[in-house]
Amino acid sequence: MQKVTMLDVAKAANVSKSTVSQYINKRYQYMGEETKKRIQQAIETLGYQPNYLARSLKQKRTSMIGIIIANIMHHLSTEVIRAIEDYCHKYDIHAIICNADDNPEKEKKYIEMLKAKQVDGLVLFPTGENTELYEQMVREEYPIVVMDRKVEELTGKVPSIFVNNREATCEAISYLLDLSHEKIAIITEPLTISPRIERVEGYKQALRERDVAIDEKFIINCEKMFMQEKLDELFSYPEPPTALLAGNDLVFIEVQKYIKRKKLSIPNDLSLIVYDNIPHAEISTPSVTTVSHPAFEMGEKAASLLIRQIQKESTPIEQNEYQCTLIIRETTGPKLY
Repeated sequence: MQKVTMLDVAKAANVSKSTVSQYINKRYQYMGEETKKRIQQAIETLGYQPNYLARSLKQKRTSMIGIIIANIMHHLSTEVIRAIEDYCHKYDIHAIICNADDNPEKEKKYIEMLKAKQVDGLVLFPTGENTELYEQMVREEYPIVVMDRKVEELTGKVPSIFVNNREATCEAISYLLDLSHEKIAIITEPLTISPRIERVEGYKQALRERDVAIDEKFIINCEKMFMQEKLDELFSYPEPPTALLAGNDLVFIEVQKYIKRKKLSIPNDLSLIVYDNIPHAEISTPSVTTVSHPAFEMGEKAASLLIRQIQKESTPIEQNEYQCTLIIRETTGPKLY
């Protein structure tokens, strides 16, 4: 059976070959609805399959992007990935997703692999440790969008998307102070990336603004494998915390383990706030007070900024800061003793 060509579609739809090409490439600016319907009907009737390899060679694009996630276990990451993939799908752009596990060496290999595969651009949750490679991509004008984490060497050089970690944490701690809690702890993974550092800064800022003494032993930052030990130590003090902020969803799992092991009553024994969009927050018993990211908006914006670069649109380098939302539920309550 002879292969159906673009010219065959054009003849069947009674349009020019260039009009069919415009339709396939989703350039509809000067195309009427009736014309689009005729072309689509001709494609379906004839069983035409576009030659994407030929199109890639002609356009010097692969219609693929890379998304390098720092840790795919975070619910925020999966929400952002979904939003990026959904947005790119509208442009027939496909995503290759890589999980760096917060490992700079894995991140480096993924960047090199994706560039070797000639993906059109990258959305990067950076480890922050491959500055020479980041700067090389900037010099090459390689399309890139930085997500969630700030890298000093890239500030003002590439589009970036992040949240107001300091202000959002300050608001969360201030809310706990309004509930008469003063012994407030914060627990995060190691302070190696900007969001964690900014959250601890916001925690301290809230206490300073209310003239509450900062107790360094209430600030825990360690690997997850050590968190049970650190929580045991934290709650063994003569005056343990009455409230706690978990730095992300994976930290919250460790806190939940501790709560279950010690049979604590939430919020009577401990008020609890969690940073991140944990999926079961609303239906848990008690429902969980969270600091929520606008993850889908962030993902869509990242995809939009990357596609504009790929299409070589002249756009300013945007630094997009999104606002987190404190969603008050049942794991926070007034200090009882």
